[in-house]
Amino acid sequence: MNILLTPARIGPAEIPNRIVMPPMTTRGSDEDGHVTDQTVAYYMARVRGGVGLITVEMASPEKAGRHRRRELGIYDDKFLPGLTRLVGEIHRGGAKASIQLGHGGGHTRIDICGETPIAPSAIPHPVYETTFEVIVPQAMSRERIAQTTAAYAAAARRAQQAGFDCVEVHAAHGYLISQFHAPFENRRTDEYGGSLANRARFGLDVLRAVKAAAPSLGVIYRVSVDDFFDGGVTYDEGRQLAIWAAEAGADAVHVTAGHYRSKPTAHRMIPPMAEPDAPFLGFAADIKRAIKVPVIAVGRLGDPDTATAAVAQGKADFIALGRTLVAEPQWVEKIRRGEPIRRCLACNTCIDGMRGGAGISCVVNGAAGRESLFANPRPPHGERIAVIGAGPAGLTYASLVADGNAVTVFEKAKRAGGAFRYAGFAPMFQDVEANPASLARTVAGLVAACEYKNVTFRLGTDVLADPALLAPFDRIVVATGAAYPLGLGPFAMHLLEHGAGHWPVVSQIMTKPAVRAWFYDRARRATGDRFAKLARPGQIVIVIGDAAKPGKSKEAIASAFEAALLNK
Repeated sequence: MNILLTPARIGPAEIPNRIVMPPMTTRGSDEDGHVTDQTVAYYMARVRGGVGLITVEMASPEKAGRHRRRELGIYDDKFLPGLTRLVGEIHRGGAKASIQLGHGGGHTRIDICGETPIAPSAIPHPVYETTFEVIVPQAMSRERIAQTTAAYAAAARRAQQAGFDCVEVHAAHGYLISQFHAPFENRRTDEYGGSLANRARFGLDVLRAVKAAAPSLGVIYRVSVDDFFDGGVTYDEGRQLAIWAAEAGADAVHVTAGHYRSKPTAHRMIPPMAEPDAPFLGFAADIKRAIKVPVIAVGRLGDPDTATAAVAQGKADFIALGRTLVAEPQWVEKIRRGEPIRRCLACNTCIDGMRGGAGISCVVNGAAGRESLFANPRPPHGERIAVIGAGPAGLTYASLVADGNAVTVFEKAKRAGGAFRYAGFAPMFQDVEANPASLARTVAGLVAACEYKNVTFRLGTDVLADPALLAPFDRIVVATGAAYPLGLGPFAMHLLEHGAGHWPVVSQIMTKPAVRAWFYDRARRATGDRFAKLARPGQIVIVIGDAAKPGKSKEAIASAFEAALLNK
């Protein structure tokens, strides 16, 4: 058996396997922070996918710490009914449940949390929540520190009352406890500032208070062990923080890195596609050798072989998969069955979109953040289906309807992927530095998923030249993408493939929002109509993706999900 599928303990909680869903804000709650049907649907998609421990996102122990609108609440007893319902559903699905207790500290605003933000010191904090603003929080007095510590304990008791198996204390990524850790943000001269032991004091006191308040729960301490900026925590300091957390009673240490002040960008704490796989695994492995409690590793560990090796080689006890499980809720079950997975791009759309006010979403998983919409899927059944175009929309549609249908994908080119492959050669994909290998890996995963389900591929086949090829099919799905006028498409793709996107002047031009909007949207024309005309009477015709409306990959793939699972 794959070691990832074996059980392991976090304190009193036995987790059925080694896969942890770490906390990711979803905006699935209502305005006050109550659990909604969408909250339940989102997490249950991952429970049904086999995840061992579901961490249901960051929830502040007090109102002043709420850092996002529609953030899950735990700071008041009024949230208990919804949390209890959520935990009950997770348990009935066979997983264990955890919740992260995380306080925004200076990384929030009064218009978000309704109260004056607090922090170890009154220094400016850049806060981006729909709009950007720099705020100066109120420096915490000793009395305010004691009040916040008590709030953490009260929140832990609520978690225990709701039935959670674990809680996670958030001491990472520039939130309140992490702010105490970082000298740049902690200018105090009392027992909470100065030396590392003093800067660690608040977080360790919170850890001890949580342990005392909820003795039946496993307590995880999530700590950034390197902040990646001058004035932040260095690795030597971070390693010591992890050791102290284990000595103070943490039942597991969740080793991460990065801070919203990280250089060159805050994306380092959520490593984007230009970063290598597993950039934080070395930190976890080193810390595991120094402590006696389980270590949870995180950060671009979605490749099954990488994740398996990390545990098998003793570098970590658990693997946390955040964006990976947004992209592929069925990751664990597919590993169990030996089925190809849908690959996360590491494009950070799931995170970056939320900063602008949207709920969680995903480029490659059109159901992410909309699970309630797809709760009762209605795919076609018993049909012969032709999909014209092997770009991401066509491949996604084919893989989603392959069960119970005979599906053939026609592609004029001699390989799958369409223009999606070339997007990796541009300077940026979404809002991160592009990496062609990431997009190619995702395409390979989509092709493998189709082949696993016996989809037939007819590559190098132009149905416009031979429309009779479509005659035997009941349904024709047009996913031929969009075209540039005057035959510019092949020329532009050739230049990108040969590095033009990274030529200094070209790169500067192509990263401008107006140019990107023209390149992806306004300059292109839908191709669906001319292919739809190939259908014969009685055949169902559906046009999806850029073939219907030119745009970005996210919208194209979302339309494939809707056409496949809602039978539009």
